[in-house]
Amino acid sequence: MANNYKLYGYRWVVLAVFMFINLTIQMLWITYAPITGPAAKYYGVSDLQIGLLAMSFMIAFIPLSIPVSWVIDTYGFRLAVSIGAILMGIFGLLRGFAGANYSLVLWSTIGIAAAQPFLLNAWTKVPANWFAIEERATAVGLVTLANLVGTALGMVLTPILTETISIPTVQLIYGGIAAVSSVLFILLAKETPPTPPGPAGSEVRALMLDGLKHALTVKSFWIYLFVSFIGLGIFNGVTTWVENIIRPRGFTPTDAGTLGALMLVGGVLGAVAIPPFSDKQHKRQPFILLGLVLAIPGLIGVAFATSPWLLFASAFAMGFFLVSTSPIGMQYAAEVTQPTPEGTSNGLIQLFGQASVVFVYIMEALKTSSGSFTPALLLAIGLLIISALIVTQMKDPQR
Repeated sequence: MANNYKLYGYRWVVLAVFMFINLTIQMLWITYAPITGPAAKYYGVSDLQIGLLAMSFMIAFIPLSIPVSWVIDTYGFRLAVSIGAILMGIFGLLRGFAGANYSLVLWSTIGIAAAQPFLLNAWTKVPANWFAIEERATAVGLVTLANLVGTALGMVLTPILTETISIPTVQLIYGGIAAVSSVLFILLAKETPPTPPGPAGSEVRALMLDGLKHALTVKSFWIYLFVSFIGLGIFNGVTTWVENIIRPRGFTPTDAGTLGALMLVGGVLGAVAIPPFSDKQHKRQPFILLGLVLAIPGLIGVAFATSPWLLFASAFAMGFFLVSTSPIGMQYAAEVTQPTPEGTSNGLIQLFGQASVVFVYIMEALKTSSGSFTPALLLAIGLLIISALIVTQMKDPQR
């Protein structure tokens, strides 16, 4: 970084409140997955209807992603994320007051889901406004970390809490936390520092439509869009159906919670440990390829392990390597699509990733009559291998 560019300590405050709000929405997203069976019984609905609560986040994202990206790039991340914060706080609390009314729970969940694009699509915009270019993949990695911690907390805490308090009370607690995170963001976040963190070339902006057209002409970006579609589809599928996947092998809901948590802890460590190496070497493609290749044995273990220790180790490895590709990939996309705004490239990645809700549904549809998810997991393994082969065609941007 040139000496005449100043980095402000306040960038960490902005990043912290942004991380907190991303953490809380992930808790709200995943809260029903580890208690699919008990929740279905409580509301008097099917397992698929409980799965729909998580899938609604991905479904809502599809029509909202590009318009929200336009809002982020036109009006700034602070206004856009604040809109999401208000939606999340209101509907998070409303879901807690829904009691045993599944319809109201579903509509409240859709309201929370509508907030999510305002948060997810700003992932690269916040680092771009506040951080030097060599820190940005690390900053995106920390936001990824917050998302994974939120998902892990939802996975681990929900089954424990529902042993002593009702499902609506748990939702009310989570809604309260969401409201607090929303207020903190609105009060503390600032759009930009007094002076930019880097040269003008690293901050190029384009009109939304022009940026979108340009991004879609970049071959490497299309390749990464496909990879993110597969990667997020597998991650969301395993996360959504974690209890159902291991139930036929004799594992308990407690084991499901442990598997989900270890996969996410692995993801947290991978998202923090690997992006700094990518930043230091100014390389993205080799690290994305490495993550995909090394995630394959982990997914095989999740699909077939009958020993608890092998199952848990596989889940950890899959999380560590698969999730490490996310922050690196988002920064890669922002670099290869310049001058497309970060909010647009990030939004397109998230759009393709969330469209993989189709894969989450297919996983349930491929379930055998005995309840086994093996056919779906074999498909996932094959798609991960294909993704790794395709990444070999990606090229790092010239610096």
